[in-house]
Amino acid sequence: MERHRYRNLPYRLLRPLAVKAGMQYPLVVFLHGAGERGMDNERQLTHGVPQFLTTANREKYPCFLIAAQCPAGQRWVEVDWGSESHVQPKEPSEPARLMLELIDQAIGELPIDPDRVYVTGLSMGGFGAWDLMARRPDLIAAAAIVCGGADEATAEKIKHIPVWVFHGAKDTAVQPARSRRMAAALEKAGGKPRYTEYADVGHHSWECAYGDPDLFEWLFAKRRSRH
Repeated sequence: MERHRYRNLPYRLLRPLAVKAGMQYPLVVFLHGAGERGMDNERQLTHGVPQFLTTANREKYPCFLIAAQCPAGQRWVEVDWGSESHVQPKEPSEPARLMLELIDQAIGELPIDPDRVYVTGLSMGGFGAWDLMARRPDLIAAAAIVCGGADEATAEKIKHIPVWVFHGAKDTAVQPARSRRMAAALEKAGGKPRYTEYADVGHHSWECAYGDPDLFEWLFAKRRSRH
């Protein structure tokens, strides 16, 4: 994966194995967890990203993928991950603001299909993925969110976006209720979220989620809805 930096945001860029003239490709935005913060432009590739890098998935699902690294001491969204709920901050965090600018820049400069922009994240990145969706509900075609949490009041804004939510029932870092309640809020708003809870899994539910080949088939089949 190519090494890049957008202002104060290190990131890696994966390109399709073969970029064909005149073709447009999906963009996957991957948001890592708290343990992978820093400036080495390496640690954000620890979880989740390796599954996108397999030869089989790259051949079957050609895409651009951006994996940016949140600096130490900062968050994709400035909220308490251990709390029972939170209100979405009025403004995005600095890393989230830069991430949104980077997405727009990538769409403008690379052969990306603007109707196939996907966001996925785990733990801190799961919170971030919910946050980005609520800030740009016009941008995201689908989301896969692992052990995160969101402001349930944002469900109305994003009810049209296909979302697959994952959580481990024995998670003690981020309460499973955060995902359960957000999925319920989306259903109440008229959305149709997909929800998977792993009965005997703790916080590391990303190992199950990204290891599920159905996730890739589901995600890459989605296109932005004209709601």
